[in-house]
Amino acid sequence: MKEKKVFICSECGHNSPKWEGKCAVCGQWNTYTEEIITKSTKSEEKKQSWRDSNQVDGKPILIHEVQQSKIIRLDLEDNELNRVLGGGLVPGSITLIGGEPGIGKSTLLLQVALSIRCDILYVSGEESPEQIRMRADRVGIKNDQCKIYSETNLTKVLKQANSTQPQILVIDSIQTLHSPFVESTPGSISQVRECTSQLQSFAKETNTPVLIIGHINKEGHIAGPKILEHIVDTVLHFEGDRNHIYRILRTKKNRFGSTDEIGIYAMESAGLREVQNPSELLLSQSDEDLSGSTVGVTVEGVRPMLIETQALVSPAIYGTPQRSATGYDLRRLSMLLAVLEKRAGLFFGQSDVFLNIAGGLKVQDTAIDLSIIAAMVSSLNNIPVHSKICFSGEVGLTGEIRAVNRIEQRIEEATRLGFEQMFVSKYNLKGVDSSGFKIQITPLSKLDDLISAVFS
Repeated sequence: MKEKKVFICSECGHNSPKWEGKCAVCGQWNTYTEEIITKSTKSEEKKQSWRDSNQVDGKPILIHEVQQSKIIRLDLEDNELNRVLGGGLVPGSITLIGGEPGIGKSTLLLQVALSIRCDILYVSGEESPEQIRMRADRVGIKNDQCKIYSETNLTKVLKQANSTQPQILVIDSIQTLHSPFVESTPGSISQVRECTSQLQSFAKETNTPVLIIGHINKEGHIAGPKILEHIVDTVLHFEGDRNHIYRILRTKKNRFGSTDEIGIYAMESAGLREVQNPSELLLSQSDEDLSGSTVGVTVEGVRPMLIETQALVSPAIYGTPQRSATGYDLRRLSMLLAVLEKRAGLFFGQSDVFLNIAGGLKVQDTAIDLSIIAAMVSSLNNIPVHSKICFSGEVGLTGEIRAVNRIEQRIEEATRLGFEQMFVSKYNLKGVDSSGFKIQITPLSKLDDLISAVFS
């Protein structure tokens, strides 16, 4: 066995004999890290050390000769996770779940492992069986078919999985595993790439679904090489504000379903609880109308939600005005302020502007532009907006109110929650019979219409 030092790009996995400031393949800067590579002449034997069977070479076939079969998914007994995965877990798939420390990744997969009535092998390289038992008691779910295995050697893990033949294999986490055939520390680029490749081979050849927990780095990306996300079939991000109870499971990649779905959970003392109707939880609990608070209708995946947008506009005492946004893109907030000054004649140049999306959510849907502008104008003029009014519309640079998608679902959700009036773009009502809705629909074409209709 021979050892040599190489430099590996953490973004694309390109190897270089010397350190380079810029990767010649992906063009990223300062991504090369030093790794020690061990070469073995028995490379084929090492990858098959966990399985003793003869491989039969296949042959290429024409695409129209491929037999299509319906994918049978495993029900995880978790409606939110099933939705995010596209209807359930696909046999033979490999799913990666990443998130910040303490956000609830291990709790989520342990709850799933304890809820499903099938053979599950839960491999933990971070916690002892006693610690996992303590979390299981806290969750309060009992399952006699869930096996706990505390091990970090990947070869032993795969031998154990091949021996017990579980229906689902859970790895917590990929950064703690190490292959004895790669001479580098656990969590390094070489180890993560090699371990993930062997897990993928195991999943595909035994038709066993594998759930993997992954750490993230300080930039918020999953730690390890970028090729890790290319190898797996599904990439899920578990995110949320640790100061709030809500957690969002968001799809970044899914070979078996949509990438627009999200799952919402609430972190409680007894574990994670599914949030079936997030709109009722994300709205204000105040009994009186206050300035700077409005309700916007957003859509995450195919799920419409009503969220409260809060704005505070106050005179800038310390000279340079502040711009702060929580749960919303700060650059888009600056754009909306510029549109208000240019197109509506409202000046925020000498005022501090603070924006908050209630509930700790991070919203990327541009349909809440109208709600944010209404909240800022309300706070600037100290005029409250009625709590039974909601908004849904995108604001352009010329001050026009642009149409948004899924408008009928947004209107139905607002109606179901008891709202009496909804402001939308007039271009959304083309071909839509608004008389059939039980809520008053007010069309808008530009910002002047909004200001005159709400604040005059």
